[in-house]
Amino acid sequence: MLIAFQAICAVFFLFNILSSWLNLPVVLSNWQVIEIIEICAALGLLVGVGVTARLLVLSIRARRVAEDNLRLASGAFMTVLNERFDDWGLTPAERDVALFTVKGATLSDIAVMRNTSEGTVKAQSTAIYRKAGVNSRAQLLSLFIDDLMGDALPGVVDAVEPLDKAG
Repeated sequence: MLIAFQAICAVFFLFNILSSWLNLPVVLSNWQVIEIIEICAALGLLVGVGVTARLLVLSIRARRVAEDNLRLASGAFMTVLNERFDDWGLTPAERDVALFTVKGATLSDIAVMRNTSEGTVKAQSTAIYRKAGVNSRAQLLSLFIDDLMGDALPGVVDAVEPLDKAG
């Protein structure tokens, strides 16, 4: 709506200038009416600039809030990871492997990053899964996702039963 209004104002000024330059016949002969229209068009463009500036400021603020929330969420995720690692009693080596696993690194990538054998990383992964009470990388990730999501989403019924850790 605002863009259309600004475009109409700009077209009016452009038509006014081109009609003088190309010696086109004047549609309105009453100069007072033309001047009132010019004043309204100029005010319209100024209002458009003001509204656009305001929207830009609001957009920048919204972007900053989103970036702040993302930073908080990233920090919260690391806090959840560290709390879980503490709860499970992971060794420093297992913590590294668990962190790389959560980040999506393969066993061979983790072995290279930790300067150890793939068999060692696999054994550490098995120990991590056992201490966490899960059987796979996907189940390990789901523990952290559940922690971050908290309660179930409103209006959504849980279709999956939690894993029985006793059996």
